[in-house]
Amino acid sequence: MSEPVKIRKIGNSLGVTLSEHVRAMGLKEGDSLYVVQTRDGIELTPFDPDFAEALEAAGDFIRRYPNAMKKLAE
Repeated sequence: MSEPVKIRKIGNSLGVTLSEHVRAMGLKEGDSLYVVQTRDGIELTPFDPDFAEALEAAGDFIRRYPNAMKKLAE
């Protein structure tokens, strides 16, 4: 599903309109999109890649130190 969008001048900036795409993702005004650089270009995602990385690190810690996690849970 590839659809071109036009780059337009918005004030002193450049922008694109993604209204239908954003609605299809279930997003609304005030939500955030993160721009992730990939080797193929950019990816727009509502998921914070830094948070995902931190969550993965927490999962590694939990798997490595299960006894400590049990003590903390008491």
